Parts: sequence; structure tokens; C-alpha cells
Amino acid sequence: MSHSHLELTGVGIDFPTDKGLYRALQNVNLRIDKGEFVSLIGHSGCGKSTVLNIVAGLHKATTGGVILDGREVDEPGPERAVVFQNHSLLPWLSCYQNVELAVRQVFKGKKSRTEMRDWIEHNLALVHMTHAMHKRPSEISGGMKQRIGIARALAMQPKVLLMDEPFGALDALTRAHLQDSLMEIHADLGNTVIMITHDVDEAVLLSDRIVMMSNGPAASVGEILKVELARPRERLAMANDPQYHAYRAAVLEFLYEKQVRPAA
Repeated sequence: MSHSHLELTGVGIDFPTDKGLYRALQNVNLRIDKGEFVSLIGHSGCGKSTVLNIVAGLHKATTGGVILDGREVDEPGPERAVVFQNHSLLPWLSCYQNVELAVRQVFKGKKSRTEMRDWIEHNLALVHMTHAMHKRPSEISGGMKQRIGIARALAMQPKVLLMDEPFGALDALTRAHLQDSLMEIHADLGNTVIMITHDVDEAVLLSDRIVMMSNGPAASVGEILKVELARPRERLAMANDPQYHAYRAAVLEFLYEKQVRPAA
């Protein structure tokens, strides 16, 4: 029997509260192939970030577990790089130095100084940030900060890129540019990506599969939608594509009819 690249089996997690244990996730099963782009979508509080944090090794599952390339994951590691919604760059370092920090951590003793420099510059070029590499985070826009966060994650050469609403805080135009960049990078590198999003269009445009989560407590995988739109995907062409609209409608139907929103 062939094992998939990344496998979540029977994952459940409890968090302690004043009223006893709160079961956030229950029996989450998911198999992801190498190079696949999967997004997780669902209402707030459905445990999307918790799933991501378990894969990242930041939370430990109470039941079940995660296997990446035949090895159990239970602590953070450079083969699973995370991009958060707030870029988490160190403000006193330049963009270049922020990426360098991650590269040194992962490639110390494996790459020479020159190789490290070339590798850092290569990853900054991937996200179109060569021009601003010596600026500090305070000197660049929010969209640029996210690009640096993505460059830093890619520079770790991870098997899996984990993204928690990476474009959630950005304006629509910046968001669109970054989605296009991410599609290019994914086509180029073929790494496995798991992205959390609230944005239905983003999920359909970027994903090979969309994992729709049921509401918590005891949230789980509700439905999985396979998005069979040819790549490369052109945002403008999608506007007139009936198949794109059918996928979009399926996600909206799940979110607003099958999963009634929890009271805010």
C-alpha cells in the first residue's frame, strides 16, 4: 500500500478551559499528495488554524497523528515552514537579514557563505523583492512584508509550506498580485502547500482541492472539493468560466447552507 506524502489520521485535540476540556477537532482524516495545493476553508472557530498548527508541530494532537514522508510529526521543523497572517518579521533586521536568519538556521554547515548569499537572493527574486532587500520592515508596505515572509519560508526549502490566511490583511489589488505570485512559485517549485483562507475565490483560484471544515466544537472535515481547472490559471479568464463558478457555488453552498454560521 502506498503512503501519501502527508497524512493526517484520526486527528483530534482537546484544550483545557474553565469548564473542563474543549474538543476543538475530532477525527480529522486527510491525505495530501506531494506538490498538491490544498486550502482549508470554514467559518471562524472551525479549527482550521488548529489543523495547521498540528501539522506545523506547534500543537500536539490528543488523538491520532500526522505523518510526513513516513515520519511522525510532533514538533516544529524546517521541512514545514509557516507563513502567518501577520508577517512576524524582526523589525530591526533588513529584509535580506530576515531571510538570512532562516537560511543560517537550516543550512549552517551545509552551504558556504557565498552559496547562502546566492540562495537568499534567489528566494528574494522569486517573490520580486530584490529591489527592497536592504530595507527594514517599517520601510515597506504590508504586501511587501508578506512577500518577505514567503521568501523566508521558501528559503528553508520546506517539503510543506503552511499558510494561515497569508493575504487576509491586504487590500484586494495587493492580494491579487500575491495570489498570482504564489501560483507562479507553486508551478515553479512544485512544493506542497496547505493554505487557510476565508476567501472563496482565493480557494478556487489557487487550489487543487478545497477542504471544507464543519463547525466546532469537535470540528472535522465536512467535504472535499476537487478543483479540476487547467493550470496556469488566469484570473480574468476565470471570470467567464462556468466551471469556476460551479466550484465557487459549491463552496458557498457548503458554508452557508450545510454549515449554518455560528452566532458571532
